[in-house]
Amino acid sequence: MTTNPVDLHARYTGVRNRSRAIAAPLSAEDCAAQSMPDASPTKWHLAHTTWFFETFVLEPHEPGFAPCHPAFRVLFNSYYNGVGAKHPRPQRGLLTRPSLDEVLAYRADVDARMARLLPTVLHSGAVCTLIELGLQHEQQHQELMLTDILHLLSCNPLWPAYTAAPASTAATAHAAAPALEWLRHEGGVVEIGHAGGGFAFDNEGPRHRVYLQPYTLASRLVTQAEVAAFVADGGYANPALWLAEGWDWRTANALAHPLYWQQCDGAWRTFTLAGLQPLDGHAPAVHLSYYEADAFARWAGARLPTEAEWEHAAAQDTARQLHQLYGAAWQWTQSSYAPYPGFRVADGAVGEYNGKFMVNQYVLRGSSSATPTGHERLTYRNFFPATARWQFTGLRLARDV
Repeated sequence: MTTNPVDLHARYTGVRNRSRAIAAPLSAEDCAAQSMPDASPTKWHLAHTTWFFETFVLEPHEPGFAPCHPAFRVLFNSYYNGVGAKHPRPQRGLLTRPSLDEVLAYRADVDARMARLLPTVLHSGAVCTLIELGLQHEQQHQELMLTDILHLLSCNPLWPAYTAAPASTAATAHAAAPALEWLRHEGGVVEIGHAGGGFAFDNEGPRHRVYLQPYTLASRLVTQAEVAAFVADGGYANPALWLAEGWDWRTANALAHPLYWQQCDGAWRTFTLAGLQPLDGHAPAVHLSYYEADAFARWAGARLPTEAEWEHAAAQDTARQLHQLYGAAWQWTQSSYAPYPGFRVADGAVGEYNGKFMVNQYVLRGSSSATPTGHERLTYRNFFPATARWQFTGLRLARDV
């Protein structure tokens, strides 16, 4: 395998620069704080994505390799047990040192060394594949940076905005949502999974056959206004709508509405990256857990689709009748995150990337407004536990025929 060095270097530079751009509006204090164990400080994201290239690309392939700082191997390891010890995830916010400037210097050092290495490894398909994995990995963290920043700023009673609302938001805030249509699919024996050609994470394959009963899928995502109607109708207070475990979770946390929603003078407002904003009833509902999405679907007389139904319908949508497949919200499915038939964990530490998390989580499909452009694809399998709400997660309804 050969790769154009200009193309690979340009892609590497573009992805790495975008991470810096995401952090640019933040202060050093913003970058160091951790709002909950599931979130990470921006500074840690910047360092960890650098650690990936230093550990998995430079260490085995750079002549005369020496680590930028030996302690970084532990501080910025996330979950790779095959690499060695890790700093506890819930304590990442305690890493006041190294400073943000030192982390940025770490990024610059690794980037310079990668620029020297890239032309020497283009003949190696395995190394180029590993570099691409590192870039896709960093794009995943770019989305996490935004969701973690949003959660952090939501904890501040001043309701600070990360960025100004884009001009397009004001112009489209009251645009009507597409009319909801129920699109029928006959099902049968269908193929799902990555078919080869282009990048895919290991959990997207092997491609395989599944059997689907006939079903219908909603043409658009559930809106904020529809979720507000669910709230007003007592949806959060009706145990008949909830899975038993979901009801216990809702009760234990005294939840009565989606994350980031609050009532001001009788009207709902929601905290966004642009600060506290009026609820946009026509926009897709986001920051819903699996439990909330499932309860809403029951209230609406529907259900969540399986991931096979979602992928099959999206693949067949040549007339583009399915709106908001990508770029609006990750869409919960009722499918447990499990290996496809024939899945094999890759050798080495990078084999820990996805396979070991295939338990107690649910699959989401599509992509969100925080997903980097070009990172989405038909077979992408995102996954989170049923209680996760801080991601840009919403839902598309399905029904049996």
